Amino acid sequence: METKAFVIDERNAASYAGQIAGWIREQVERGGRAGVVLGISGGIDSAVVARLCQLARVDVHLVIMPYGDDMARAGHLAHVMELVEAFHFPYHAFDIRPAVDALKIDGACNALAHANIRPRVRMTYLYQVAQMENRFVIGTGNLAERTVGYFTKWGDGACDLNPLAMLVKQEVYVLARYLDVPAAIIDKRPSAGLWDGQADEDELGMTYDQIDAYILNGTSEDPAVDNAIERRAALAAHKFDKIPIFE
Repeated sequence: METKAFVIDERNAASYAGQIAGWIREQVERGGRAGVVLGISGGIDSAVVARLCQLARVDVHLVIMPYGDDMARAGHLAHVMELVEAFHFPYHAFDIRPAVDALKIDGACNALAHANIRPRVRMTYLYQVAQMENRFVIGTGNLAERTVGYFTKWGDGACDLNPLAMLVKQEVYVLARYLDVPAAIIDKRPSAGLWDGQADEDELGMTYDQIDAYILNGTSEDPAVDNAIERRAALAAHKFDKIPIFE
């Protein structure tokens, strides 16, 4: 597990928001890019990244990528639009359903394999926009998700820069409050939107608070959860390793 050198709380949120925003701006300028493209989901992580980009004075192009009407039915689309309207973000929407369904192997694709096509199609679309507009794709994965490997390889785990990679979930909430992210986004249950009714903590079998505690304190205070975190980390190690090659 990566060593965490800082902890963000209400007392230092302004300082760290400024530091992260400065880092984003530096990455974009060093890369000679016109800005960033961000897949916006209606969740807290992508909302915080969008606001950090504004704080950085970096041009950010938001892309909403529903699978049919799933975001509208779950309320995520309304949350995206609340953020967009509150902070005047430029955006466009792209329905990924035709592309996802075209890639499904009939009769052979299980539910999780089919669900994981969605983040891979989304990332393919974001990189197309990024190349067309000379932008970086900015990521939203936090340290809690990275610790247990809770992301799709070559999907939402793929990006050019990631400002949240060393932030546990509770730090994302601290920044969300500081950055005036709408309460509806802060208060709802985290969901990757992989299928109807999907919730991160239900799928993981543990809470983000428990994962955060494990990262920050070395234990969730529940041995069974600690073991589950370590098993998930071991199974997900390949997501971080270099691709093996024959030499």
